[in-house]
Amino acid sequence: MSTIVLLPEDGDDITKYDERKYKRHYRGWLSYAFASEVFVIVSLTLFLPICLEQFARQVVANNGYLLPDRMQPCKAVQNTSSTAEPGQARCVVKIGWVWVDTASFSLYVYSISVALQALTVISMGGIADHPPHRKRLLFAFAALGSLSAMFFLAIPSSLPFWPVVGLLAMCANVGFGASIVALNAYIPSLARSTREAVAAQAEVVRLRELHARRIGVETEVDHEGASNALGDDATDPLLTTSTSDTVHPDVLAAKLAHDTALSTATARISSHGIALGYGAGIFMLLLALIPVTRLGGSTFALRLAVGLSGVWWALFSIPAAIWLPGAMAARIVLTGDPDEGEAVPEKWSASREIVAAWKRLGGMLRWREIKRLRNTFIYLAAWFLLSDGFTTITSTALLFGKTTLGMPPSALILIGVLTPSAGILGSLAWPVLQRRLAWSNLRILVVLVVMASLIPAYGCLGFLPVFQHGNVRFGGLTTWGEMYVLAVYFGSVYGAFQGYARAFYAELIPPGEEARWYGLFSITDKSSSFVGPLFVGLIADTTGNIRYAFFFLVFMVWLAVPILMSVDVERGREDARQYIYNQDL
Repeated sequence: MSTIVLLPEDGDDITKYDERKYKRHYRGWLSYAFASEVFVIVSLTLFLPICLEQFARQVVANNGYLLPDRMQPCKAVQNTSSTAEPGQARCVVKIGWVWVDTASFSLYVYSISVALQALTVISMGGIADHPPHRKRLLFAFAALGSLSAMFFLAIPSSLPFWPVVGLLAMCANVGFGASIVALNAYIPSLARSTREAVAAQAEVVRLRELHARRIGVETEVDHEGASNALGDDATDPLLTTSTSDTVHPDVLAAKLAHDTALSTATARISSHGIALGYGAGIFMLLLALIPVTRLGGSTFALRLAVGLSGVWWALFSIPAAIWLPGAMAARIVLTGDPDEGEAVPEKWSASREIVAAWKRLGGMLRWREIKRLRNTFIYLAAWFLLSDGFTTITSTALLFGKTTLGMPPSALILIGVLTPSAGILGSLAWPVLQRRLAWSNLRILVVLVVMASLIPAYGCLGFLPVFQHGNVRFGGLTTWGEMYVLAVYFGSVYGAFQGYARAFYAELIPPGEEARWYGLFSITDKSSSFVGPLFVGLIADTTGNIRYAFFFLVFMVWLAVPILMSVDVERGREDARQYIYNQDL
């Protein structure tokens, strides 16, 4: 039997800071955030769903039929001047043996891609945690995602095999999600390599050694005194001292300072990645809007926007591939019965790792393991609610602006630019504020959640009389101006929340298993994405007024607050450090 002990790259001393190496790795990590986030902002959340729907619609014009009897071609209706009532002229197209509504095509593609993404991140967890393969896995999925996006440039909607764009969209989304899990797995090691964390760790080691030497001297003196007093009977139990079982207050204080430095570094790294990714996404979005607006939103213009995001993704992944660390040094410690001869380490196998990853997921979710990492799973429960709550606030606000306030697409696109722009400022400002106020990551998260809950709470005020001063009215989210202001406010909160959410989670996961646990983090995020929209849809259909959904959103966000505040950070960190999974238990 063999045990693999992970050491810092090149066998470096963890108490020595290597500025050149840290900066190279940090630039590599930021480079990939800069490269990949463009796909989310430009394609995944904006142009890709529209592009998929338009592909289906154009094919429908040639091959589709009207519901409910599917006898009359859609093209025949489009060539006449008559118009049909909403719901009576819905076009469907046959894909294989299934009739699909053009409006539902992109939703089905997204749902399937999320399911495939979950299956992928579970399967890759063990491989990504194997140091020699994390970097290879990250850029293999980056290549899959970026190339899939670029292939949109080569497939016009007139081709008979147009449904392949759905497969490309799935591959692109899976590639992005899996690569981000591998990228997030670098965060803890990057934080441990910062100047502050290394200095704090060195101080902990120094004080521990100093205290150990003092204990050794005191123990030797006690033994000599006892021997002189008791003669040869020096094995009396009364001689046992408890000094070695205690931790000196100076060591505890140094350990606390190290944890604080590590926590702050983790939050700063994560937030800077969010800010840089948002900046790249906004730049590319503004660039892509030029052909989209000039070509009147044609399918080619949409394909061009998606393809350009793939080009950007691939291009700026190159410096990340150069700078990110590869395999860490690994020492193989052979254990077993000496009489049986020297043990031979088992050869690493990807297929065996995939099977083991699924077995491990089942083991991780057993009640016994949940109790061992109680605070980690408490945070995942809060994350389940918060990730869905923040996403639903975004979609509900946009839908509210379109349907209730009558905002045109150009105004909604402006909101789509304002929100991530403010997210950059929030991601950069909150770490600075944290250092000045000496707040923990948990406290920052709670404050951000409370601030976010004020947005739907403000929308609830719309049931009260509107405030009006002359020709200016405001209050309760009743005007376009309020939507713009709240977009900036929410962006500043949401950008920081994304950075701190994954940074705080990094403090609660076992070292050496980052990819596996960030995979579970991603799955928790994706699996909750249907709850909020489902309830908002039911509320809107039942009441006929989407504003009532704001009450549900306030409740949903506030439900996570007591769960989040119940996380014992110190105990969670210690449990994660001491956690060793034993599948035989």
